[in-house]
Amino acid sequence: MTRPAPDTPIETRWEGRFITVKQQGNWEYVSRSRGIHAAVILPIDDRADGRHVILVEQYRVPLKRQCLELPAGLVGDDSAGEAAEVAAARELEEETGYRAATWRTVGEFYSSPGMVSESFTLLVATDLTKVGDGGGVDGEDIIVHRVPLNGIEDFVAAKRAEGCGIDVRVAMLLAGGLLAET
Repeated sequence: MTRPAPDTPIETRWEGRFITVKQQGNWEYVSRSRGIHAAVILPIDDRADGRHVILVEQYRVPLKRQCLELPAGLVGDDSAGEAAEVAAARELEEETGYRAATWRTVGEFYSSPGMVSESFTLLVATDLTKVGDGGGVDGEDIIVHRVPLNGIEDFVAAKRAEGCGIDVRVAMLLAGGLLAET
């Protein structure tokens, strides 16, 4: 598809509580409604039994199956002007039952820029303390996994063999790039 001229109007085709379908020229895409974006957390748990990553698994309606993901949530969903760090801390505890004493913001990323304008802030959480069971809120039924980093490839392969969808952000764990910096 060709790039529309900058002055081509953007038309809203449909808007819901969380997403908006837009069209600019021949280009159709989805954006987040109300200017909200996401915070994605890479929780690293270093203890005597080794280095682990905390992953979550939950049913995703668009996939019609369970999906293995990094913990994440919407920034500004409940309160306008919310900082990504505040949302990340809330979501980490709700989804996984962990709190982090140390946070590092890696930057802003885009998950599927050819069709979605949504961005997410990636944060690394360390110095974790288990404070609850996790599992999410409002029937999210999130399963929490504490996975040894030296076994991440086998764990992801086993989940894929079970039919679990694998979120693209889990791929960075297989490449190891960010983990060397933590």
